[in-house]
Amino acid sequence: MGIPRPLLLTTAATAGALLLAPLPASAAPVREDAPRPHPVRESGPRESGPQAAAATAAPTGTTATGGGGAALPDSRAYPRRTVLDAPPENPADKSIKLGLAPYHSLAPRLNALQKLGNRVSVEVAGRSAGGHELYLVTVTAPESAREVREQRRMRELIESAPALAAKDRRIKSSYKTPVFINNNIHGNEWEGTDAALKLIEELAKAKDSGTAGLLSSNRIYLNVTANPDGRIAGTRANSNGFDLNRDFITGSQPESRAVRRIGIDKQPAVMLDLHGYVNGTLIEPTTPPHGENYEYDLFLKNAYANALGMEKAVNGLGYTSGKDGVNPAVIPFRDQQEGWDDWPPVFTPQYMAFQGAVASHTVEFPMRVNNSSYDSLPVTELRRRSAINTDIAGAVMRSTLKWTAENRTSVLADQIETFRRGAAGEAQRPVSEQTVPGVPGIGPEDVYTTDFPRAYVIPAGAGQRSATAAARLVDHLVANDVRVRRASTGFRLAGTWYPAGSYVVDMHQAKRGVANVILDAGRDISADVSTMYDISGWSLGLLWGASVDKVRKVSGGSYGPGLVPGRTVSAAAPTGQVSPAGDLRLRLDDPKELAALNSLLAQGVKVRRAADGSAIVPASARQRAAVLADRYGVAFTATKEKGTGALHRTRVAAAVTSGEVFALREMGFEVVPVSAATLNAGFDWSSVDVLFVSSGLRYADLGAAARTALGSFLGAGAHGGTGDGGGLVALGSAGAAFNTAAGLLPATAVAGNGDANGVVRVTNTGGTVTGGAPAHSFVYSPLWFTELGSGVRVDQAYGTGNPLVSGHWRATENGTGAPGDAAGRASVVSGTSATGARVTLFGTEPLFRDHPKGLFPQIGRALLAAAG
Repeated sequence: MGIPRPLLLTTAATAGALLLAPLPASAAPVREDAPRPHPVRESGPRESGPQAAAATAAPTGTTATGGGGAALPDSRAYPRRTVLDAPPENPADKSIKLGLAPYHSLAPRLNALQKLGNRVSVEVAGRSAGGHELYLVTVTAPESAREVREQRRMRELIESAPALAAKDRRIKSSYKTPVFINNNIHGNEWEGTDAALKLIEELAKAKDSGTAGLLSSNRIYLNVTANPDGRIAGTRANSNGFDLNRDFITGSQPESRAVRRIGIDKQPAVMLDLHGYVNGTLIEPTTPPHGENYEYDLFLKNAYANALGMEKAVNGLGYTSGKDGVNPAVIPFRDQQEGWDDWPPVFTPQYMAFQGAVASHTVEFPMRVNNSSYDSLPVTELRRRSAINTDIAGAVMRSTLKWTAENRTSVLADQIETFRRGAAGEAQRPVSEQTVPGVPGIGPEDVYTTDFPRAYVIPAGAGQRSATAAARLVDHLVANDVRVRRASTGFRLAGTWYPAGSYVVDMHQAKRGVANVILDAGRDISADVSTMYDISGWSLGLLWGASVDKVRKVSGGSYGPGLVPGRTVSAAAPTGQVSPAGDLRLRLDDPKELAALNSLLAQGVKVRRAADGSAIVPASARQRAAVLADRYGVAFTATKEKGTGALHRTRVAAAVTSGEVFALREMGFEVVPVSAATLNAGFDWSSVDVLFVSSGLRYADLGAAARTALGSFLGAGAHGGTGDGGGLVALGSAGAAFNTAAGLLPATAVAGNGDANGVVRVTNTGGTVTGGAPAHSFVYSPLWFTELGSGVRVDQAYGTGNPLVSGHWRATENGTGAPGDAAGRASVVSGTSATGARVTLFGTEPLFRDHPKGLFPQIGRALLAAAG
């Protein structure tokens, strides 16, 4: 069994004795921290504002009881003592088998660590989806309340006035460099938590001058476990079934929103995100493509230098492939060609670069202890491996602190320069051997830049598709620390007139990178690399349902701060309204409108369907509508239309991903998860109105009785004795296969490249499913439909030419499955089967990871239509 090496903190006082000699390149490792995402479908995120609750804590020298509470002003002295409530002991915690710290042990240990001296503070940064507290530890030298306020002033100056900050002598001499270490975001990649606990204890106890110097010039923030749900259960995902390291930039989950809040509030210059398992230890920076919205020249310079130090520290532990099974560390930028990229902003370290980190890294421990290894290996071997991983995690933490201490001046200067370029609206500097000296192997394949626009406008009034969606987008921008102004008067920008109330994102701001990530259409990178690790396209500007205008240039006139008269907002203005007289129309073009509709139906309100797919609410429900207008920010407008038929509360039998369940419930649908086992056990079809299939259910797996019951549900006269058939909504290859095997809608599904994903142009034909839908959609292993039978309606088709706007979509090796093959083909079809079942088939991914909000209503409308 491997014996953990003693902890050794190397600080600026001893740094000079260590050399940073790179090792020879090793073979590219197989990325094991997650399976390749294609063609297996993944699920995910839902937007919400930041909801990270902080624990109530008392000033220095006192204690307070933890357990959540209101956010605290950043003016209290350090240390901040919080007595954490210990959860009940859980002998089923999966960490125990590995000899690691179970979640229930963390609070008592952190309470004890706070008592070791005056360097350790603990606060509750939020709660997980399963209700477990997230513990944020700050390790630093003591600070008075006045010193804390001064640190906050300097931090705010760095972002809000970076040109002044660059000249501020106080910042150069006294600002404490923030370092953030995020642990265990994948619940079954455990060891970062245990290494963090050891590091905290070491820093708390150390008496040497080097540690004292380190803590006088740095604040070290450690998120002890970012995913307590998964840590306890031994799962990658949280209790909602979400991979949290795919939830940036959507922020659907409370854990990722808490980490986002830490990044914004603490503004780390250096960041680690600790994972497993890749052998040898994988240490970023990454292969191409690199995110085009970064100041990548500044980032690469720092990230590569820190990676060399971490590599030396890991290899210096003395583990070998022959004796221990540990291969030498790998730096993908240096050692690999492609396949481990930092293109999408969904990963934690990539997101932190937009919040000011000039060196942020995923680090993958080498020794697998999860999944099949957890179940098959002896306990002694699992604990040997976990001890090695913990040791390696500690080595990269200490090496990063050492490097930060050595390079504090340049690290802060580069963070300030990152923000200064954004505020000044300067062009990016392409990476090259000249702009990033000392980093070997830079070539044209590493150059990714963008032409930032002058501004984005989210219009008010007639130019806005959905005021509800616009408000959501504004709130999301603000939650990501993007400055947004609301115009107090009408204004003209780049030749277009916008009414008062329109929102403007002036791209001359420090965090222009994250603003552009959210709002821009993105880029087609299909020709740049042959393979990508995860998604390659995203655009909240195109997929969240709001109208967004990009303003390339502004010329003429006098443009002050913010470009237009108005004020910077902390939240979008209210958008809910109810017409004072007559029946009411509720557009079903936004998930919040679906939620409002389902609430009315649940209350027994008699709502009718309009021909365009919207809902007609009777005047008698005006008071209830007013409550929902306020709650969801939706508009009930006057109408004289009587509708074409009644809408009913729709209960959904769902064989779908976790993310899709989450999105359905967000829209207010009652969801009953089903599987082949559920149906074979004798499912009560009278308890539901429609079947939704996207994964986890094959028709071939159903027994004879289950098929008969399903056929009765989908057959004429089966649905509540009304003469109507039950309904099916089917999504993706699994849904299309189920439809075909069940002999329902006559349509042939054609699969594109299974690795393809991104934002695509579409043409909507209107009607119940896609009436008023956006002109863009999202695909992940795209499908299209041909050989449509009589009566099959094309609700949506891929755009002509090359429909891909942003992402990665190539032809397969045999030359088929390219975006050109999908051009003009049906992406969404619907109709009634010979048995009377109403069926809608999707070749797109409208609920993907709970991300593309503006597409959700297509699924919601299809479910309502299928239910009859």
